[in-house]
This record gives sequence, structure tokens and C-alpha cells, in this order.
Amino acid sequence: MAAGPVIFSGTSNPELSQKIANYIGAPLGIVDLKRFSDGEIWAKYKENIRGGDVFIVQSTNPPAENLMELLIMIDAAKRSSALTVTAVIPYFGYARQDRKDQPRVAITAKLVANLIAEAGADRVIAMDLHAAQVQGFFDIPFDHLYASPVFIDHWDKNDPDLVVASPDIGGIKLARSYSKRLNMPLAAIDKRRPKHNEAEVMNLIGEVDGKNVLLIDDLIDTGGTFVSAIKAFKENGAKKIYGVVTHPLLSGEAINRIEQSEISKLFVTDSIPLPKDIKTKKIIVKSAAGLLAEAIRRTHNNESISSLFDTDKS
Repeated sequence: MAAGPVIFSGTSNPELSQKIANYIGAPLGIVDLKRFSDGEIWAKYKENIRGGDVFIVQSTNPPAENLMELLIMIDAAKRSSALTVTAVIPYFGYARQDRKDQPRVAITAKLVANLIAEAGADRVIAMDLHAAQVQGFFDIPFDHLYASPVFIDHWDKNDPDLVVASPDIGGIKLARSYSKRLNMPLAAIDKRRPKHNEAEVMNLIGEVDGKNVLLIDDLIDTGGTFVSAIKAFKENGAKKIYGVVTHPLLSGEAINRIEQSEISKLFVTDSIPLPKDIKTKKIIVKSAAGLLAEAIRRTHNNESISSLFDTDKS
């Protein structure tokens, strides 16, 4: 058994897993993942992991098989006598269902947290949760990383022509962390959502007239909220608009909406792989592999990783 961390990849994002292993300086562990003819998932570790410090890299974005595959890999690792099993979840799916905001609905984020712990995970590492309080749904240690170190060096601190903004009030804390690091003013959109995946812009908080806007969000799904914010900032006198979004779900008409919007560039991480046939030149991918690899290295060595998730760091 290797003395260092042993990293295995699910099928949700093998390219990111390989980059993480390269940063660590170790090969990816070998795991055999198969589907029976009816689609049932089967997993077997092809090397000895008894007594090992195992890290399983798998985002849980749709399809739901990604989550199921993670659970099966965790269970197989525990039954193979791994000393510890850490679920490294670059994008934690189902985090948006974090409360009972209407009658007769599930709190799916809590359900998924229970499933991961029950499968046998000893720890979870995730990045830019949609709601930070989801950490409290876990009864095992949870390290919540922020992707800001991946993006922050691209922008000049104290730029007088740049304003950091959030497309909604819910994302204001994340945007504020960028504004503190960059020493820039903050703006936000106050909106109400008439129904799922539709956003209606209401009020602009802050001053963007004659400024460039750096629009921050944790994820972009259909792009409705994001594009509505771009339009609102433009209507209020903003010049160029740039986007920084950690998780590029990009479902439905999202890519077309981004392409047709007035955004100059949209920077995203590789927590979720972009569609192979994507044609837009507006989206630029920045890898989060180094950040995740450092979290894995420090976890394995029992070192502090607080500096990797300090949103108030300036």
C-alpha cells in the first residue's frame, strides 16, 4: 500500500481527477467501473487499499448515476479495509434543495449528506457549495473550499473601473469575498423568481454606471438569472461585463443565452466538464485541480487547510 494519498476517479470528470493526481505527483489508482446490461453499476478496486488513505474524486451533477457511482465506490473502499475514505466532490449536486420552502417537498441536500455518510465516507471535501449551511447536514468532517484562488490573480487589485457584483441577494456573501480580496466596491441585483429556472430582475443595489462589472456566482444552470443580471447592469450604464462562475452546469439554453448576451468573457472551473461540442469563445475554463490537490495533500498530512476556505482573507 502506498504511503501517500491514493486517488481514485469516478466517471463524472476523469480529466480533472488526472490533473489532481499530476499535482500530487502520484498515478491515479485503478478502479474497475462497469455497467450491467440493465445499467446497474459495479465497482472493484484493482489494487490493494487496505490501510490506505483513499480519496475518491467525483462530482454529483446529473445524471443521478454520478451520485450512485460515488456511493458504490465509497462502500467498496470501506469493504476493502481502507483506513480512511474521503469523498472529494468538486461540485456537490442537490445542494440547492436545502430547505423546506413549500409544503410536501424533500430536503434533498440532507438526504444526499446522509447517503454519503452511511456509505462509509469519513470526510468530504467540496468546493463553493450553493448554500454554505449544507455543511451542517453532515455528521462527518466537511471541508468547504472556495474557488476564488483559481480566479483572483486574473484581476488587478484596486482597479478603479471595476465593480464586483452578485446576480442575486443569495450570492452576496460570495461576491463580497471577491470584493474584499480585490478591494473593489460591491453591487447586487434584488430579484424575485416567479417559478423554477425563471428570474425576474427587480432592483439594482450599488453603482455601476460607467464601470466594468465582475459578476460572481457559484453556479450557472439555465443562465436565466445570470443573463438577466447582465441586462440589468447594462441598462444601468455598465461598460464591459465579465463573469466568474465556479460550476458550469449549462443546461437547456444556457450556452445560447451566454453567447447572445453582452458578457465579454465568462470564467468557469473544470468542476464539471464542458460539453465536447461547445462552440462559444466567451467561456474560459480555469482548472481547480491545484486547489483540490492541495486540500488532499494537507488532509493526508493532517495539516491545516483553513487558508483554502477563508472567504474573509484579503
